[in-house]
Amino acid sequence: MAHLQAASPAGDKAAPATGLRVRLGDAIYRWRDALLASQRFQVMAARFPLTRAVSARRARACFDLCAGFVYSQVLFACVKLDLFELLARGPLDVPAIARQTGLGEDAARRLLLAAASLDLLQPRSGGRFGLGQLGAAMRANPGVRAMIEHHAMFYADMADPVALLRGTAGPTALSRYWPYADGADPASLAPGEVAPYTDLMATSQQFVAEDVLDAYPVGQHRRLMDVGGGDGSFLRSAARRAPSLALTLFDLPAVVETARPRFVAAGLDGRVTLVGGSFSHDPLPKGADLITLVRIAHDHGDDTVQALLAAIHQALEPGGSLLIAEPMAGDAASAPMADAYFGFYLLAMGKGRARRPDELVSMLLQAGFESARPIAMPRPLLSGLIHARKRHI
Repeated sequence: MAHLQAASPAGDKAAPATGLRVRLGDAIYRWRDALLASQRFQVMAARFPLTRAVSARRARACFDLCAGFVYSQVLFACVKLDLFELLARGPLDVPAIARQTGLGEDAARRLLLAAASLDLLQPRSGGRFGLGQLGAAMRANPGVRAMIEHHAMFYADMADPVALLRGTAGPTALSRYWPYADGADPASLAPGEVAPYTDLMATSQQFVAEDVLDAYPVGQHRRLMDVGGGDGSFLRSAARRAPSLALTLFDLPAVVETARPRFVAAGLDGRVTLVGGSFSHDPLPKGADLITLVRIAHDHGDDTVQALLAAIHQALEPGGSLLIAEPMAGDAASAPMADAYFGFYLLAMGKGRARRPDELVSMLLQAGFESARPIAMPRPLLSGLIHARKRHI
């Protein structure tokens, strides 16, 4: 009781101070919101020299939020018509583009002007159009086309976002595309059911793999096991970086069979061990001193991820490491990707969420890891990275 009495004066002072800060902050936000909602203030800000540029940026940001779907569909039309590949050979005029895309000249001009406004294309001399900076950059990533075409399903599921949030939208296209999301035993899936998403993940893996391998030296380890590694794209990238590294791929039996010929073609069949199973039902093979989860955890609920981290901890060699690479919430630079894009994508898929690094660190410590910390990544918009270490015995 004496201890409680001694502690109470500090607590009594801290609580009112905290409450005052909260009330003051709320009052400031109310004043700001009322000011921004005033049409008179908006007109004044647009005319006043010191606020004119800020006002224009905010107006553009509001318009972009309204028009974002149209921008995406302009991009989709460019990809579907192979415009980027067509113009990579050199600029063309509107009649030539119309002939080669099967569009009328008026329709072709409308699309070309729209794409140019988004920096996908660029007007050139003589009424011609060539690649814009964004269009040229997209050609550098072979997975971009696959992802853009894949988004047609996502956009269909987002036709009524309120119904999606309320759970009244019915079965979604994304839940059918990712068949393990429906709660059935994943290990029972047939090759035809896993092939589409396995190929999609493989085509979009390149940049994430290179960023992870630049950030963390896998060559210091003896054996790397990639859990949920799909067709083995990440393992093959790691094998090129670390020629002496032994490899293990763990994924669903049907997925592992699609990976086998790709390792053979890469001349790596003698270095890789392929293990088919479901991490939600089967124990993980032991023997690796480095395990990776590349874009896996955010596809699953907290209970599943916590159980998976415990299973990884058990499978790892003493002193071994785990790398988790995926989009992460909690950072201003990646918030639109993690909280908006993946927030709704995973909702439409049926499960999972993007987590903050501190959430993952807490889950890793709960699973028994001795330490866990984020590692800086060159492109956090694509992926964050967390390293965890198992205690030496």
